[in-house]
Formats: sequence, structure tokens, C-alpha cells
Amino acid sequence: MYFDRVRFDELAEDFLRDYRLNNKTVKRAGQTVAKLKEFFEGYRVPNITSTLIEAYVEKRMKWTCEQCEEKFDAQEVCPFCGSTKLIAGATKATVNRELSALKRMLNLGAQRNPPKVDRVPHIKMLKENNVRKGFFEHGDFLALRAALPDYLRPIVTFAYASGWRLSEILGLTWERVDLQNGVVRIETGETKNDEARTFYLDDELKEIFRQLFTERILGIRHVFVRDGEPIKGFRKAWLKACKAVGLEGRIFHDLRRTAVRNMVRAGIPEGVAMKITGHKTRSVFERYNIVSDADLREATKKREAYAQTQDEKFTGTKPGTIVDFHEKRVNRLTS
Repeated sequence: MYFDRVRFDELAEDFLRDYRLNNKTVKRAGQTVAKLKEFFEGYRVPNITSTLIEAYVEKRMKWTCEQCEEKFDAQEVCPFCGSTKLIAGATKATVNRELSALKRMLNLGAQRNPPKVDRVPHIKMLKENNVRKGFFEHGDFLALRAALPDYLRPIVTFAYASGWRLSEILGLTWERVDLQNGVVRIETGETKNDEARTFYLDDELKEIFRQLFTERILGIRHVFVRDGEPIKGFRKAWLKACKAVGLEGRIFHDLRRTAVRNMVRAGIPEGVAMKITGHKTRSVFERYNIVSDADLREATKKREAYAQTQDEKFTGTKPGTIVDFHEKRVNRLTS
């Protein structure tokens, strides 16, 4: 049978070619394919069944002991040799990205003419329960920014206001910045969701960008640099600053969640906010619209105030007034 001659490797190449043809970032896709190849390489298409895929998921989530190299479910010590030097298994989110890629490979194969895949097996995604809820109150943000090195302060200020992803910010170049009109743009194909985006700078950011422009080195296209070179990462500086101000555990992506919440609080329509931050689906946007304790307290105050107006409307009394309900009922019936 023709389908027996098609192997996983061929589907993987078609998958990566599809990424290149659609101007998508191939680096992450290549990393995902590499993990899938470790298990599925050489397999013929008809042999890639739901049972085999479940075996892949189970293997990816197993932990590994560095000492005896045995695999097992998550534990604090190796059940075989007692070693504590363990390599954690893949997270559910990581496995789901790999399963999505595998599903895409099989679907692409089924859509070919002639088709390379006769049937696409059911691929059950894992239920994720690791959604982060971190965000910065304004005081936290100001404290963290003050603790960071000078070269990072413009980056976190822009992230706090725009909600853009770190890769989008670090990759920003001067040809995407219109200083005269205070506009920053990302073109189609340069964002995670492949959609163009426009952000209007506020007065603080206008001043920051003007300062960066005057300090730029000719020939360097990137807006955010350190010692004249594009910034690749700043993990150590971030962790040090977070520790210094008592915000251990916060990550840069928390600034994106914070920007979403701030826009909603400011009364910006959700459709507009999603255009600014680059959220393509409402479900993800809603997940980022974090509710804090302060939000909950404010909601209680508003609910209480509303309840008081309802009391006055339907009983004719103010809150705290003792009413003889029997007498009030008799009066209504006899009037």
C-alpha cells in the first residue's frame, strides 16, 4: 500500500516547509520536530496510532535519574538508586505544543494530492492547570524598574505600557519607529500571530525613545541595546532586581498580563486592547485580565452600594433602619 511507504520523517519535512512558505518562525518549530523525531523517527504513517501517541506522551512526561538513567513518574528521589539528581519530565504545555505539531503534520499529509496520510488518528490534548496569574501592582513595577540596570528600564517601561512580548520588544528596530508621530509598528509576519500591530507612545515613552535615538550608534538597527549590541537576554539582572525588591518568582511575561489588566481598568474597549497587545483570541485575553485582591474588594464595595440603592427603592427605608414588616404589610393591604 502506498501509505506504508510514507514515514514520519517525510511528514516532518513537509511541516517545516509549510512554516517556511508561510513566513513563520522555523526555529521553535524545528525544536519541536527534533523532540518528536526522537520517538517517531522511522515510523511508517499507518503505525502512528493513538496508542503510539499516548506512549510518546507518557515517555515525555517521565522523569530521568542522572545517575542510573532510569525513568519514572515525578518524585523527589530516584526509586531505583535513591539519587536526588533528577531531570524533570516535559510539562503539559510543552507536550501539547508537540502534539499540536504532530496533528498538523498528519493533517498536511492528508491534504496532499495525492494524500500521504489515509487517516488522522485522534490526538487527545492534555488538560493544563499551570496557567500563571502573576502581575505587577503599580508600586511593584516602580520598585522593580528602579532596581534594574539603566539599559533595562526602557524595556520594562515599554512592556508595562504596551503588553508586547519580550521577543517583539527586543527585536524592535528603528525603521519601525516613527518618532515624529510617536508611533511604533510591527509588520505582518514579525509577530507571534502573524498580524501587524501599531502602538502609540505616551509622553513618557516618547521621551524615552527620543533619548535612545540620540544615543544610538550608527549602523545598529535595534532600538534596545547594551554597549552598542542588541540585547539577547537579561535573566540574571532580572532575578537580581526581583530579589532586591522582594518580588521573587515574577517573570517578564507578567508585565504583559499587567498591561492587559491596566487597559481594562482604564476603560479601553477590549477589542482595541487586543489590537494593542496582539491577542488574537478572546479566551487568551480574558485569561490575562487578572483580578487582584484590590479588584475583589472594590467589587464588594460596588455590590454593597448597589444593594443599598435597591433597599431604598423597594422598602422606602435607608440601610440600618429597623422595620416592622408585619405593620408595613398591613398598611400596604389597607391603603
